[in-house]
Amino acid sequence: MRGAGDEQRLFVGGSWVEPDDGYYEVIDPATEGVVGMAPEASRGQVHAAAAAAREAFGPWSRTPPEERAALLGRAADIIRRNFLSYADLAQAESGATTGTARGMQVGVGAARFRRYARVEPVEQPLPPQINEAGPFGKAAVMGALAVRQPVGVVTCVTSYNNPWANPAGKIAPALAMGNTVVVKPAPQDPLSVYRMAQALEAAGVPPGVVNVVSGSRAEVGEAAVDCEDVDMVSFTGSTAVGQRIAEVCGRGMKRQLMELGGKGAAVVFDDADVESAALGIGTTFSFYSGQICTAPTRVIAQKGIYGRLVEQLAAYAGRLTVGDPREPGTVVGPVISAAHRDRVEAYVELGRKEGARIVTGGTRPPYDRGFYVAPTLLADCTPDMRVVREEIFGPVVVVVPFDDEEEGIALANDSDYGLIDYVWSGDVARAFRVARALRAGGVGVNTVGRNMEAPFGGFKKSGVGRDVGSYALHAYSEVQAIVWPSGN
Repeated sequence: MRGAGDEQRLFVGGSWVEPDDGYYEVIDPATEGVVGMAPEASRGQVHAAAAAAREAFGPWSRTPPEERAALLGRAADIIRRNFLSYADLAQAESGATTGTARGMQVGVGAARFRRYARVEPVEQPLPPQINEAGPFGKAAVMGALAVRQPVGVVTCVTSYNNPWANPAGKIAPALAMGNTVVVKPAPQDPLSVYRMAQALEAAGVPPGVVNVVSGSRAEVGEAAVDCEDVDMVSFTGSTAVGQRIAEVCGRGMKRQLMELGGKGAAVVFDDADVESAALGIGTTFSFYSGQICTAPTRVIAQKGIYGRLVEQLAAYAGRLTVGDPREPGTVVGPVISAAHRDRVEAYVELGRKEGARIVTGGTRPPYDRGFYVAPTLLADCTPDMRVVREEIFGPVVVVVPFDDEEEGIALANDSDYGLIDYVWSGDVARAFRVARALRAGGVGVNTVGRNMEAPFGGFKKSGVGRDVGSYALHAYSEVQAIVWPSGN
């Protein structure tokens, strides 16, 4: 499973193989130390992984669903048994706080394998149809079934912000439906995904059903997308990369599931519980250090509560401890890399130049090591500012004022993105009315909480398709119609 020293091998066709193109360093965002050496796959090795998945697809797709489900359950148990060591590695790779690494990364990853370890019906009977006699034969009553069939070989390209929950949310439902997978982890934190592969191997996954190939170069991901053996691409990441993947998928008529960028609007009305809104919006500062596409980063505040909300958000940010994610009191850890820290800081400076008021944050925390960004609040923003329109993906919240309901909806919808928006109002009827008017794949009403059976995905440039719960099983399947005359 491992090479010499801390060098990780690729997982291809059920074997742990040395990479053709050597290794690269995985860096701890908190210490800037080396966590381990990740394998750099060649294009040929990526194609070999897809070929192995193609060969394994037939037998795996014919395996009884109950057996596939049992394997996923065993994998969940193995992950749970190795919970602390897996969480320690995830923390080192991603810079997550201890609570996040344990609860939201490894914990959610295990829960997703457990979720898809139950068998759901793949056949849906349809109402019979009476056909009159005609060119296609005599009169008959036609029965029909809609049957979900696996797509085939699925390339799963995963995001760096959660090296457990995101891959598990792709791999588990894809396998449950009878697909085989080639997983291309994010280059920043791939080692956790190899631990996931080890758990699946120990659970008894047949050779070729799961393959993991990593690399720091773009061509590794490109090979995993454009390979002729691949039938579907499931991608989580930036809209720009998603658009390039979609072009390749279009040329090959590959199926796609795209969970892309977000600039979540939080519409807060004068009658809202301002403290509750501030607590919900404030999670942007702390949760994954703002590196999450579902965060309410764009606050649309009605003028009657605007000043109070800005004041409470600033107070919330000021109470957060920024620092070593391994320390018990830390709430805000580092962002993933020095390059990303520089990008977030450049956006804050851009906001200043555009005329936004920096209420809190805006300066780098005073640490000698680590890629830290202070929780930052930009107030008095206008809809045309780039900090309002573009995804920053860091602990930065922007606030825009509005007058009435119609304007609030218009400002929220004035975005290229539409992943998850939020509404805070004491008038529940209005909150739901506004929610229905928002062009987003999901809307939280007086909450930033999630229902993990609800469909997840975006409108506009926030993605294509839906997953989570049973919707993920739909995403990783094709619908086949079977029709027959009654009496047969």
